[in-house]
Amino acid sequence: MGQKMDRAVRRGVIMTGSVLFGGFVYVVWGWVPRADIRLMLIGLCGGLCLLGLFWGLWQRRQLCGFADELCRTLDDLIAGRKPEEYLPYEDTLTARIQGKFLQYYDLMSEGRRQSRQDKQVIQELVSDISHQVKTPIANLQMFMGILQSHDLSREKRAEFLDTMIGQTNKLDFLMQSLIKMSRLETGTFALHVERTSLYDTIAQAVNGIWARAEAKGLRLSVECDNDITARHDVKWTAEALGNILDNAVKYTQAGGSIRISVRPWQFYTRVDIEDTGIGIPEEQYHEVFKRFWRSEETAAQEGVGLGLYLAQEIVTRQRGYVSVKSVVGEGTTFSVYLLT
Repeated sequence: MGQKMDRAVRRGVIMTGSVLFGGFVYVVWGWVPRADIRLMLIGLCGGLCLLGLFWGLWQRRQLCGFADELCRTLDDLIAGRKPEEYLPYEDTLTARIQGKFLQYYDLMSEGRRQSRQDKQVIQELVSDISHQVKTPIANLQMFMGILQSHDLSREKRAEFLDTMIGQTNKLDFLMQSLIKMSRLETGTFALHVERTSLYDTIAQAVNGIWARAEAKGLRLSVECDNDITARHDVKWTAEALGNILDNAVKYTQAGGSIRISVRPWQFYTRVDIEDTGIGIPEEQYHEVFKRFWRSEETAAQEGVGLGLYLAQEIVTRQRGYVSVKSVVGEGTTFSVYLLT
């Protein structure tokens, strides 16, 4: 149908030009007395008509070529490939429009890639949650079944109830950790980073582990001047430091020590958390920051493998970083670097 309309347009242009040319000849023949002048005017008019006709056909051909190139560009982009005929360094209308199409295509591709990545993160979170909550829920169901179906002594019932309370606390801790992890990974939290004293932040972190350290007989010392500052979010940084300290308390034998020291550098402020615990093999330095990772040596201890992962994510989102050095059997030092 489009080709028929195109042919009809061409016939209409030719017929219109013929009618105008014929009318011009008629007027000239009737009004101009000299034959040589008449022939000259008619020839000039015919030449102009032919020139206009050729110019219109050439413009139409250019326009059709331009439209065909844009259609091929769109077909390539729809198929998910970049146009083969795209010449980014040519200063032509076609190249400029193709460039805009490619910019739009890149934006849409980035949006699709981000959407797939977000979907994958959500799927991994759901898988992790279902895997991690399975054990405490199964334990609770088992103990409730025993309490309902067996006639136990008061002491045994109290023992089972204490175990169930422990499993409930573990489940609550796990869910809180998973919520924090999901908020970090999906970006649904706000960091309020400002230059403020580290002394109060470290005090908050220490308060969370003080009772357990004292019950275990651990010596705890802090070296931090009141005037040392760094750019950080107080609440989330205290959470990160508290997670590292929690590991130090957990994996340091009774009677050991934990030392916190703060040193300002030129661009960063360094917070060292040093313990005399079981230590970490060098080949596991990067593994300890992975989500839900736990070594065979620590599998018997309480935990889900999220503390160090959360600590690193929190510090990284404040443009800082965390490093670790350790000697197996002697202790570990985690260093947190925050912008000054």
